[in-house]
Amino acid sequence: MPRVIVGLSGGVDSAVAALLLKREGYDVTGVTLRTWLSDSGDEGRCCEIDDARRIAMKLDIPYYPLNCADSFKRYVIDYFVGSYLKGETPNPCIECNRYIKWDRMLYYSNILKCDYVATGHYASVIRLDNGRYTVKQALHAKKDQTYMLYKLTQEQLKKTLMPLGELTKERVRQIAENEGLPVANKPDSQELCFISDDDYAGYIEAHCPDSIPEEGNFVDDMGNILGRHKGIIHYTVGQRKGLGISAKNPLYVKYIDPVKNEIVLGEENEVFYDKVECLDTNFLSIERPPAGSEFECRVKVRYHHRPQEAKVRITDVNSAVISFYEPVKAPAPGQSAVFYDNDECVIGGGIIKRSDQS
Repeated sequence: MPRVIVGLSGGVDSAVAALLLKREGYDVTGVTLRTWLSDSGDEGRCCEIDDARRIAMKLDIPYYPLNCADSFKRYVIDYFVGSYLKGETPNPCIECNRYIKWDRMLYYSNILKCDYVATGHYASVIRLDNGRYTVKQALHAKKDQTYMLYKLTQEQLKKTLMPLGELTKERVRQIAENEGLPVANKPDSQELCFISDDDYAGYIEAHCPDSIPEEGNFVDDMGNILGRHKGIIHYTVGQRKGLGISAKNPLYVKYIDPVKNEIVLGEENEVFYDKVECLDTNFLSIERPPAGSEFECRVKVRYHHRPQEAKVRITDVNSAVISFYEPVKAPAPGQSAVFYDNDECVIGGGIIKRSDQS
């Protein structure tokens, strides 16, 4: 029987992924990557070991909790904090997938002599006619998680199974309930695993007290002072609520300048952009295109964004410029732009650096 390591988070999705693979005849081993521990000793929401152990016992599979806290701090927490200090809005889950979850699971799969790793992501791994591997959007579009997976490598995808790609969340819960899994009705995690109260700014202040940006000015494009902000870590591009500014029309965060410690505000029409530059690009369905080449695709600039038609031009080995046919609202530096083809497969993507208006 082929052997597979399943990443058990303690939630229903990974539990059902392990169950389905076992039903298909795989020799399944469960692992939980302990990535984070709070000051009080509480587990993070992505590594709830007690629930994961109960799932493994119910499924009668071997189970190992594995400590990855040092790597998680380096690749995820430090990245997250550093990005906010630069006025960006990072997506640490994307970094975690590539540099922690898949890297560590594949490492331990070699030790345990397993053939594959598997997760409970809502996506499908497919091999294209050109021999390359990519991820295809889930049949249940509302739960699709391909946006979070665009940074995976070919070697990682080659050894990955994702059994939930064609299932709805409702069906997954039904399978878990029918099997008597103890997490069948467990609520989904909605926010970052290492910030238990969802207070991003408070977390940053607690973990780098010597580096926190001070209060500064809200300004308009002309540099006119509109009011005072609490510090750039409290804001993100496109934000409207919580600014504390009175104006004739609603104002939005247009740009964050960490050098001047200023936040530029504008009306809603001013936060739409038709050109977006992204760096640190990665490609799945195609080889990295040469500089100067172009291709058409659909692009998402945030997790819940509906993909929009665009043209991507490769500017150098690590960067690209996206030209949207219709302007997109508030593409935030630090978030990712992910490219999709007409078959709902990920072509690639990159981290948003800046945006321009024609």
